Amino acid sequence: MRKIEKRTVFCLILAGLLGLGLAVFCFRFAVDGGDWASFPSNRHLYNSSGQLKGGTILDRDGDVLTWINEDGSRSYFDSADVRRATLHAVGDPAGNIGAGALTAFADKLSGYNLFTGAYSPLGGGNSVYLTIDAYLNNIAYQALGGKNGTVGVYNYKTGEILCMVSTPTFDPANPPSIDPDDPQWDGVYVNRLLSANTTPGSIFKVVTLNAAIENLPDLFSRHWTCTGSVDVGGDAVTCPYAHGELDIESALAVSCNGVFGQLAAEMGGKTMAKYTDAAGLTTAMRVDGIQTSKGSFKFDGTENQLAWAGVGQGQDAMCPINMMLYMGAIANGGKAAIPRLIEKSTTDYGLPTGVYAPRKSSELIAADTADTIADMMHNNVIATYGQDRFPNMDICAKSGTAEIGADKSPNAWFTGFLRDPETPYAFIVLVEQGGGGASVAGTVASKVLTAAVEKGY
Repeated sequence: MRKIEKRTVFCLILAGLLGLGLAVFCFRFAVDGGDWASFPSNRHLYNSSGQLKGGTILDRDGDVLTWINEDGSRSYFDSADVRRATLHAVGDPAGNIGAGALTAFADKLSGYNLFTGAYSPLGGGNSVYLTIDAYLNNIAYQALGGKNGTVGVYNYKTGEILCMVSTPTFDPANPPSIDPDDPQWDGVYVNRLLSANTTPGSIFKVVTLNAAIENLPDLFSRHWTCTGSVDVGGDAVTCPYAHGELDIESALAVSCNGVFGQLAAEMGGKTMAKYTDAAGLTTAMRVDGIQTSKGSFKFDGTENQLAWAGVGQGQDAMCPINMMLYMGAIANGGKAAIPRLIEKSTTDYGLPTGVYAPRKSSELIAADTADTIADMMHNNVIATYGQDRFPNMDICAKSGTAEIGADKSPNAWFTGFLRDPETPYAFIVLVEQGGGGASVAGTVASKVLTAAVEKGY
């Protein structure tokens, strides 16, 4: 009798494990089935060259960016510049750009669904409409002028990414032979907006300012004298030149390293880490399933190292899209829509195949602090960058010039947002080894934002 009882218990345990395994499989099948079906070795969906056999990709205006011909070959938009400008959003035919739509959204393009798999009677080559505008991407591509970098613009109310350009790039209709050791093609398959961490330089001072406003009660009554260098922790924190007498608003406008380095050292590493994490700069996000890279910041070194980290130098490394989201949160009272790339997807018959609704971030900054910082960033434009460069825009911005090595020109940054409810755009520009943030990256931002405002998405 005891043997029967033991065997019964054993069988029940096996049945329980089988049921649990089946439940896990069903869950994974529902969540990951599209990825399984669209794996590149699936010859039902990919040809012998590894190219997706079906699917059409369009921009937000309905311009067809890539499609499949009757003979199974893939074609692209008729302008080579537009093809280069949209490469990292659309993807390359060989699938080397993992964040491109041809790879990241292969399940949606193939017509896969949960019930009939990739052999959907309503699918067999669906259409995915991206949120980007090919016209605006081309404006950004031209504005970069052959320099490596990235430009991102998104609607912080809806999450729609309007512009996403990454360079270096190439023409997917005529892919070059790329030597991985050739510096000309360094990081060519990487989407720099979504997947590359880079030293942020002075645009990070907005985070240090956030922390200082909420932790130093006398911040707005303080005054500093910048002589071009200040001792912090037994070593110098330097500025390009002496800024003279400053309060916190003018210190932000002229981007004084000495002031912000001292503030970071005074608040300490734990406080700086807390506000950097809260700003979302150390967290990966998912852009319609595409996972972005996580930033990395080190605030546990010496006092001088902490000061440099507080001005965006040292070992700071940040993914541009995270800063763009943070800018959106400042503009939007503390929270913003999470960036997204898919506007809609449809079958050949025009039937929708998914729902792509805006999702809000967690609170990245307190609402009162966000309003204060927005006003100070608008003052940056008035006092330093030049409002005439941004006609008809209520723009708030911060420039950055990030040192990346003694033998290299600094990276140029420009980030911020518009406060007009008709054009609620946050933006970020990186020009690698571009030099001055306001002069170089700011000029790129001016051209792209002017075009975006004129079109009024």
